[in-house]
Amino acid sequence: MSPSTETAVRGQAELISARLERLPTTPYIWKILLLLSLGGCFEFYDLFLMTYIGPGLTRSGLFSTGSISFLSLTSLASFVSATFAGLFIGTLAFGFAADKFGRRTIFTWSLLWYTAGSIVMACQTTALGILAWRLITGIGIGVELVTIDTYIAELMPKEVRGRAFTINQVVQFSAIPVVALVSWLLVTRSPLGIDGWRWVVLIGSVAAVFVWFIRRRLPESPRWLASKGRFAEAERAVAGIEERVAAEIGKELPPVAPEALPESTSAPPIKFVQIFRPPYLGRTAMLMVFHLAQTIGYYGFASWVPTLLIAAGIRTTASLRYSFVIAVVAPIGPLLVYRFADKLERKWQIVWSAICIGGFGLLFAHARGPLWLILLGVALTCSNNWLSVAFHTYQAELFPTAVRAQAVGFVYSWSRFSAIFTSLMIGFFLQHSGVEGVFAFIGGSMLLIVAVIGAFGPRTRGLALESISH
Repeated sequence: MSPSTETAVRGQAELISARLERLPTTPYIWKILLLLSLGGCFEFYDLFLMTYIGPGLTRSGLFSTGSISFLSLTSLASFVSATFAGLFIGTLAFGFAADKFGRRTIFTWSLLWYTAGSIVMACQTTALGILAWRLITGIGIGVELVTIDTYIAELMPKEVRGRAFTINQVVQFSAIPVVALVSWLLVTRSPLGIDGWRWVVLIGSVAAVFVWFIRRRLPESPRWLASKGRFAEAERAVAGIEERVAAEIGKELPPVAPEALPESTSAPPIKFVQIFRPPYLGRTAMLMVFHLAQTIGYYGFASWVPTLLIAAGIRTTASLRYSFVIAVVAPIGPLLVYRFADKLERKWQIVWSAICIGGFGLLFAHARGPLWLILLGVALTCSNNWLSVAFHTYQAELFPTAVRAQAVGFVYSWSRFSAIFTSLMIGFFLQHSGVEGVFAFIGGSMLLIVAVIGAFGPRTRGLALESISH
């Protein structure tokens, strides 16, 4: 392709982007976001059920709570680790799929993948069988997480991108109190002679019923189509969105302002290998370190709530009840962020949420009595979910469209890699140092996040994706 042709092609892609960025946020735009988020609900249910079925797995005799051996396949930590091993494979090895085959296609098939995996896992009768199918399920969840982030970032206008991710997380986190409630009601029982934890897994598998309904109402990302040179399809996709938006506002859309177009249209196409070269190398390295640390704080608490409460002296049945109370606030955390999601720079939101996680975690470790444990558990949950909103938005903003899913998948995979060992280390610290040792470990990881994001994170607030990537 000649330089003049490359310039023309890139100019068409950036015109598509500028047309999307100037769209007002009408009900149709929010409907697209809601459909994507509903798909993510099933993924969050499946991801977080590992937190709440833990007591059921130990009650059935399939797993034990502590890590007597660091790599014991019958410890509860191994179940959590299998989940994250699958997520690691999904984000690292298959992150390219949404860049190659499209956001809409992979959104659909990854949802079906982990639904089928969960059904098979619920039928297993050995610890090894459960671990194997949990790993397979985790691969589908990992691909879905990356796809949803890139999908939302590319469809939402820059002025509301932060709030869009906030709403997305509110909807997705709504699955957590659902799985907590279902677990509270079923995990300690055996309806029809079937272990309650199996019912919890199977109930979440209703995703397959809704997947095609959701898929039919979603447009493919015009940005992705343009990045592949499929400009006729990109034109049809963006024109369809514009038509719906114009009908809702009752007038013609404003013209694309010249200043909305990025200055550079002559840069060569981006390839994945370039995220390891300037100017993307610094962003890649920063997010790798961030993800190695954030998992310790986020899943170190979220995946172990009932078990940590039991270790703090709460009975199993009561720990599930208290865990449900803590889980009810999961959607509230992102909701509290909504008003300033696009007003406060994303990097500083990550920094402050990490500080809150470290502080509340240390207080939780020394709390005594159900009331304080619940209050501090709520504070930790809200802080964790604030961190989640901020970094899901941030990482999807830092890379170009052509490699966005694969780049996000690569950096995100480091959190999954970390979580494989984090789960084992949390179990080990809990066994040998108690709750205090667990939260000392979490606090140190949050300090690392504050340092790396605060010092090296670029600004992204209010900028078009193409401007950030250039």
